[in-house]
Amino acid sequence: MHDLSAYTHCENAWAKINLDLRITGRREDGYHLLDSIVVFADCADRLFYRPSSKIELNIGGPFGEVLSTESDNLVLKAIRLLSERTGVDIRGSFFLEKNLPVASGIGGGSADAAAALRLCRDIYDIQLIENEWLDICLKLGADVSVCFLSSSCRMQGIGEILTPVKLPTDLYILLVNPGVSVSTKDIFGQMTIGRESVGELGRTFSPEMDLEKLRTSGNDLQGPACDLVPVIYNVLETIAALDECQMSRMSGSGATCFGMFTSQAAVNQAVGEISDAQKNWWVCSGKLI
Repeated sequence: MHDLSAYTHCENAWAKINLDLRITGRREDGYHLLDSIVVFADCADRLFYRPSSKIELNIGGPFGEVLSTESDNLVLKAIRLLSERTGVDIRGSFFLEKNLPVASGIGGGSADAAAALRLCRDIYDIQLIENEWLDICLKLGADVSVCFLSSSCRMQGIGEILTPVKLPTDLYILLVNPGVSVSTKDIFGQMTIGRESVGELGRTFSPEMDLEKLRTSGNDLQGPACDLVPVIYNVLETIAALDECQMSRMSGSGATCFGMFTSQAAVNQAVGEISDAQKNWWVCSGKLI
């Protein structure tokens, strides 16, 4: 187990959940246009920092081994890009505690990179305007911008158009991953571009109106993902059958799926039921932040 006592700072990389995801088109350069309501749950990877004469990154945690062979992951790329763009000589020993599954549709490397940017911003007191931060984020990936903000947003364009969304309070989320990998490229290859977007959900609405709007929306990648990896459909059915589950859906390009609940007791019971029935599935719960 890695000794964290010597580290002086810590930043959470919150789990990102796409409550819906509509693919509205594709640009000439190949980037897909999207429309998605994105929220964050209080389960996270953690990125630690301590002073050092050089930049180094160690990785641990339940899912750390998957990334341990990477020579230059997105955390290091984010740190180096920020240093290049600002002229700040960023050095330090970083430790990434990887608690969330890798490449699973809930932020992953994007959330970790965003946490690295926020951590370095605070440690080195880096003063940039919002558009400058978002430009750096887009250089790292489409989801990094919304992960940098880590607040409920409607995300459009290729991820650069972010509109704050006020969600109901006291919503709890169940996250379930069956431990399979899904190729985002293969999923996009299976789907037809040009479906209608989710439409105007607005900035503020009642809990009933919010959940109803989301229930009538969807994730355009979910069908193709289930076709490629049928166990995702089994996960969705399992979640939907749970008591007090308001809705179930796949997040992002999968394979993590979620269930929405309105009470802590209900989501706790759901965690116990699935954990007992499916020993090989990753199961986690959190409150929307």
